[in-house]
Amino acid sequence: MHEVLDLLDAAPSRIAAATATASAASLLEPLESGGWSARDVLGHVRACDRTWGGYIERILDEDDPAFRAESPRSTIRRTDFLTVSFAASLDAFTADRARLLARLRTSDAGALARTARVTLPGRGTEERTAAYYADRLAEHEQEHVHQIERGMASADPA
Repeated sequence: MHEVLDLLDAAPSRIAAATATASAASLLEPLESGGWSARDVLGHVRACDRTWGGYIERILDEDDPAFRAESPRSTIRRTDFLTVSFAASLDAFTADRARLLARLRTSDAGALARTARVTLPGRGTEERTAAYYADRLAEHEQEHVHQIERGMASADPA
């Protein structure tokens, strides 16, 4: 779990470092032909954090939780993550991540192993732990942090 926490902790600063010299306009341009902009990728990362981080908190807070899984795409449609400025979005992501990490770091192994019954559309119900969602979040997020790092490194200087 230590490695997962390190990955989750590093993500906001890696995104900040990759975009530090970028112009506001370049953060709205596709990172690759026909792809997402840095702001779009950050919005997606925030939606995953809100969705899966929310599951972690439910599992830690509730006795015998049960819920229907939701796609981060559903979460993003209910937010301003794709329209807010990149700087404001990164600030919000950094604050949200600090709160989630504080919660994870103060949870013992028993709490992280607690389960929820999660209904997965079209797949039935499965048991998932808080640790499962932390790992899933860290793994998925790494792909998108790399995407921002690669895209910004290949972009023209601001």
